[in-house]
Amino acid sequence: MSMMTREPEVRRLETLQAIERKVLWLSTAIIDAANAAGRKDPDGLKVGGHQASSASLATIMTALWFTTLTSEDRVSVKPHASPVLHAINYLLGELDADQLGTLRAFKGLQSYPSRSKDPDTVDYSTGSVGIGATAPVWGAIARRYAADIAGNPRSVGRQYSLVGDAELDEGAVWEAVLDQTVSELGEIVWIVDFNRQSLDRVVPNISATRLQAMFQAAGWQVLTLKYGSFLSALFDSPGGGALEQRIDEMSNPEYQRLLRCSATELRDRLPGDGPNADDIRALLASLDDAEVMRVIRGLAGHDIPSLVTAFEEIDDTRPTVIFAYTIKGHGLPTAGHPQNHSALLKPEQFAQVAAELGENADDPWRRFDEGSDASALCSLVAQRLQRPVTAPPAKVDVPRDFGRSIGGHASTQQALGRLLLDLTRRAPEAARRVVTVAPDVASSTNLGGWVNKAGVWSPSEKRDWFADDAETILHWDERPTGQHIELGIAEVNLVSLLGELGTTWSRWGEPVLPIGTLYDPFVTRALEPWSFGVYGGGQSILVGTPSGVTLAAEGGAHQSIITPSIGIEQPGVVSFEPAFVQDFEWCMLDALSRLGRPDGSSSYFRLTSRVLDQSLAAVPVDPAARERRRRQAVAGAYALRRVERPAVTLVGVGALVPEVLTAADRLHEMGVAADVVCVTSADRLYRAVRARSGHGDGDASIIEQVFPADRATPVVTVLDGHPHTLAFIAGIRGVRSVNLGVTEFGQTGTLQELYRLHGIGPDAQVAAALDLVDPSPVG
Repeated sequence: MSMMTREPEVRRLETLQAIERKVLWLSTAIIDAANAAGRKDPDGLKVGGHQASSASLATIMTALWFTTLTSEDRVSVKPHASPVLHAINYLLGELDADQLGTLRAFKGLQSYPSRSKDPDTVDYSTGSVGIGATAPVWGAIARRYAADIAGNPRSVGRQYSLVGDAELDEGAVWEAVLDQTVSELGEIVWIVDFNRQSLDRVVPNISATRLQAMFQAAGWQVLTLKYGSFLSALFDSPGGGALEQRIDEMSNPEYQRLLRCSATELRDRLPGDGPNADDIRALLASLDDAEVMRVIRGLAGHDIPSLVTAFEEIDDTRPTVIFAYTIKGHGLPTAGHPQNHSALLKPEQFAQVAAELGENADDPWRRFDEGSDASALCSLVAQRLQRPVTAPPAKVDVPRDFGRSIGGHASTQQALGRLLLDLTRRAPEAARRVVTVAPDVASSTNLGGWVNKAGVWSPSEKRDWFADDAETILHWDERPTGQHIELGIAEVNLVSLLGELGTTWSRWGEPVLPIGTLYDPFVTRALEPWSFGVYGGGQSILVGTPSGVTLAAEGGAHQSIITPSIGIEQPGVVSFEPAFVQDFEWCMLDALSRLGRPDGSSSYFRLTSRVLDQSLAAVPVDPAARERRRRQAVAGAYALRRVERPAVTLVGVGALVPEVLTAADRLHEMGVAADVVCVTSADRLYRAVRARSGHGDGDASIIEQVFPADRATPVVTVLDGHPHTLAFIAGIRGVRSVNLGVTEFGQTGTLQELYRLHGIGPDAQVAAALDLVDPSPVG
C-alpha cells in the first residue's frame, strides 16, 4: 500500500507537491551554482549541466522516492538527472549543504551518477547512453545469481531504470529487452521520461505506440501515462473530447511550440482549424489563463496521483515499462524550447524560478522547516530507505599453482575449459563462485566440458529434452544452480552482465568470479559497455579467443589487430596474452584471485586456438625455480632462453613464441647469439617500466630480472597484433629496436603465408635482428 493512502489524501498530495517543488528548485540551483562566477574554469571551459533534463524527471523521481521505493529496491537514474538524485539525497540527509555547490568540481558531485565516485547513494553509474538504462536488467540477474549460489532467498526488491526517451534509439536497449531471460524478470521496471526531445531538437517521429508494441511483443507489461488529473477531468466536459483528439493528433514539434505560447496565444492556436475548432475554442473560453496554461502542460509525468496509481499497477510477474509523458524543462522558463538541453538559466530567469517556487536565490540550500509535513515525510522516507551495511565479502581462496607438469600439444583456448574443470576438483569452493558468460560461443571457445559439468543458470528449472540423446555432446541443463549464462549473439549484453556480476561482492557481500568469452575481434564491439562496468566497480575476466591473424583461414573479418594495445590502455584491467598452457594457468589463477575484493581488478585474456608444443615452455622442474618462473609469468615476462654473450634480444608474445625460438635458432647458426624473452602481459610489463620511474603501481623488480643492464642489446619485438604494443621495451635500456606486428587487415591463407605477409614470421625476425646487429649497408 502506498503512502498516499496512509494519511488524508489532500494533505499528503500537498506535502508531496511541496517536496516536488523543492526537488525542482534544488536540482536547478545545483547546476546554477556549478556555473557561478566563483566556479569559472581558469581556462575558460564551460562547466555546464542539464537543468531542463533534470526538470523533466523531478516529479517522477519525487513520486517514486517518496511514495514507493523500499530499501530493497535499486534505481538507475538517467545521466542528465543526477542533480535531481543529489537533491533528493540531500533532503534525505545523505549530503551536506556545502556539497551541493560541488557539482562537476574536482572530487565533487560527479557530472553523471557514479557509484564509485559520488559521496551519496548511487545504485548504478550512468552516463553512457543506453548502458545505464539496461544496467538494472543485468543487476537483477546478478542479484538472483548471487543469492542462488549462496543458497539465500532471492530479494523481493525491484530494479528501476529511469530512461530518457532518446535512449531508446540505442541498440543496447533492444538487445537487452529481447533477451529471452529478461521476460522472466518481474522485478524490472523501466520508467521512460517521454519528453520527445533529444539533444539537438524535438524528435519529429518518435512514436509511443510503436515503442509500446515492441515492449509488449517482448512480454513486458506496458503502462502509459499521458494526461494528468486536470486534463483527464477536462476531457469529460463539453468540448473535451475534441480537445483530447486535437492534442493526440498534433505533431511533436507543434506540441512543443505550443509550450512556448502565452495563454492568449494558446486560445488562438490550440483550437487549430479542424471541424471541432469552435468546440475547443469555447472550452478554452471557460477557463482562466492559468488553467489554459495547464491544458498544454497537464501531462501525467508531472502529476503525482497519476504516477502513484501507475506504481500500484505494476505486475511483478513480468518486466514493466511505464511511458510517462513529460515536458523537458517543466517548471522552468526554458520549458519546451527545442535547444534547452544544456541551456542554463540566465540570472533573471533563475530569480524568476525562485520567486515562483517560494525560494531564496541567496539561500538556495534551505531545508524544510522543522516540524513541517514535508520535513516529517523526508525523515520517514530516509528511515524507510535505510539499508543494512553490506558485510565484508568472504575471501575466495584460489590456488596459485596446480603444481602439475604440462606436456604434449595444446592451445591456450583449450586450456581455459580444462582449467575450469580442474578448479572444481582442486578448489571446489572457488569453483562454486565461478560463472561463465558467453554470446552463443560456449562450445567454440572450449567451454563445452565446463557447461556439461556446471550446468546453465536459469531463473527457473527447465527440462533438457536432449538429455537422453547419445549423440548430443553439449548438454543444456538449465537450472537456478547452473554456472553458465548464455546471452545469444549479443556481445553488449554479455559484457554488461559481466559488469554487474562483478559487483555482487560490494552490493550483496557475495563474491562471484565472472568469466566472459567471445571472439577476440568482437572485444572492440563490447569494449565500451565493459569499460563502463569496470568504471562502476565491476570486477570480471574477459577472454578474447581466438585472436589475431593466427586465425588464418577465417580471414580478415575475424582477425583482431588492435586488441593488445587496448588491453594496456584500459583502466582497471590487467591484460594477458600467454603463449603456453602453464603460463595461462598461472596468470588465470592470479586473475581469479583478484576478483571480488576491495583492492581487486578485472582482467583481459587474449588466447589462441593455435596448438603449441608445450615442451618449448621449458618450465623448471626444481620447485624454487618453478615458483620463480610463475612469479615472473604473472608479473609480465620471463627469459625463455639465455645465451652467453647476446648480440640481440628477441621478444615474443603469445602464439608467435615458437617463431621467435625458430628465429633464434637460425641466428645461432649464423653466429648471432640471441636471448629470447617471452612476454605474458605487456600490460604488467609496461606498468613495471612506469613504476621504475616512480609512476603507477607496477612491480619494477621484473625489469631487472628479465632485462638486466648487463644484457642490454638491440631488441626485436614481435606479436600477432599492432607493433606499437611492445615499442616501449627498447626504452628500458635505451637500445635500438625493430617492432614487428600486424598493421593491415588480414587475409585468408595458411598460417605461415600470413606470418610472411605481415612480416612477423622467422624470416622477418631474422632480417630485423641482422639489421640491428650489423646496420652497415649491403653491397
